[in-house]
Amino acid sequence: MAGQAPESFKLAFNCSHGTFVVECTRSWAPNGVDRLFELVGQGFYENARFFRVVKSPRPFIIQFGIPAEPDVAAEWRNATIPDDDVEETNAAGTLTFATAGPNTRTTQLFINLADNAFLDSQGFAPLGRVVEGFDVVNATNGEYGERPDQGRIQSQGNAYLKEAFPNLDFIESVTIVE
Repeated sequence: MAGQAPESFKLAFNCSHGTFVVECTRSWAPNGVDRLFELVGQGFYENARFFRVVKSPRPFIIQFGIPAEPDVAAEWRNATIPDDDVEETNAAGTLTFATAGPNTRTTQLFINLADNAFLDSQGFAPLGRVVEGFDVVNATNGEYGERPDQGRIQSQGNAYLKEAFPNLDFIESVTIVE
């Protein structure tokens, strides 16, 4: 399913704690939307944990996108895509690729839990918005905060997370709904 995504489509994220729907808009972030469309087509996010849930001292983000299996993580670790211009603000409910600096986006995404417009000037380009089930997003288990180690998730996958952080919510499947 690699290639150009449709201009607009919806994704249903069926999770351990409910379902939410994101409407993606290619004109907001074409490189990001094309990558997300490709990853969803491959079932990439199935069983991925919401490993970074920052709700305090104020609501911030929920992050996911490191796959369940370390071999899959290794395959995508250096598969970066070019940055997109920031066309929309990081408002509550927007879906955005995580980045570690210019042109470093790969597979990790976050959902803004609050209006985080300060991320706009840092190059974080939203690619979609939660249009159904924002209550499910807000209900994502945040008991572990930022404690899961991303390096260990990359190298050990869900085996590490299930042992050290057994109550993390996760994505069962992502499907294109329209």
